[in-house]
Amino acid sequence: MPTYAIGDIQGCCDEFEELLERIRFDPARDKLWLVGDLVNRGPRSLDVLRKVRALGDAAVTVLGNHDLHLLAVALSPTEKLKRKDTLQPVLDAPDRDELLEWLRLRPLLHHDDTLGYTMIHAGLPPQWDFDTARSCARELENALRTVSTARDLFAHMYGDRPDRWSADLQGFERLRFITNCFTRLRFCTAGGELDLTYKGTLEDAPSHLYPWFRAPQRRSHNLRIVCGHWSALGYHDGDGVLSIDTGCVWGSSLCAVRLDRREPPVMVPCSSSGLSPGNE
Repeated sequence: MPTYAIGDIQGCCDEFEELLERIRFDPARDKLWLVGDLVNRGPRSLDVLRKVRALGDAAVTVLGNHDLHLLAVALSPTEKLKRKDTLQPVLDAPDRDELLEWLRLRPLLHHDDTLGYTMIHAGLPPQWDFDTARSCARELENALRTVSTARDLFAHMYGDRPDRWSADLQGFERLRFITNCFTRLRFCTAGGELDLTYKGTLEDAPSHLYPWFRAPQRRSHNLRIVCGHWSALGYHDGDGVLSIDTGCVWGSSLCAVRLDRREPPVMVPCSSSGLSPGNE
């Protein structure tokens, strides 16, 4: 079965539609993997949500940080839209409740034994092997499963601590750490602590930081991971990681790569000048 992974769309629906045409995507025959951040900063988040949801079982998407932000604003009275957000059309849509429920029930991790790929949005801490990552994903998915528990989660989700995994973590501290790994992680220290402040390129990174996929003693090194989130990294195929956020919303391109056989990635350039790089 032809299976394509597409990078962070972030409301860039024009480019998404052109990319589907370029790869000749047929939902009756093909499968689509979306690495999260369907929404925000781009102009057509509502259209992206409707289009992906309408694809049904032909598309699987994992949750990204912007997707969780949309859900938090919609469900938690303490969370508000930020200045650069472009989410109001979703919140005002007549079908908002159906779209938000569908989004809330998306996974944090998707694995396919046949393809040999595991999809996440951002990264995995070095202490997690595949079984731990899958178990932690299920914990967070369960917390999102009902509106009441999701609302409680969003009230405690934001923050950079704790910064190191321990199986003894409990409650919202545990869920916050899990959320930060799956949706925000780029760099770790040599000691395995998350660093969620630096968001730039590998070349300019502080010397004490490692990209999460090169962290010492990373227990998930045997996995083939497809992910997004890191537009400053761009297209990266190495270290057991296929990272495909090529920064469409920032004026670069939207990327699709075929997973079931080796082919060059397909890139659709941003149709406008894009936004100024900022907080992703």
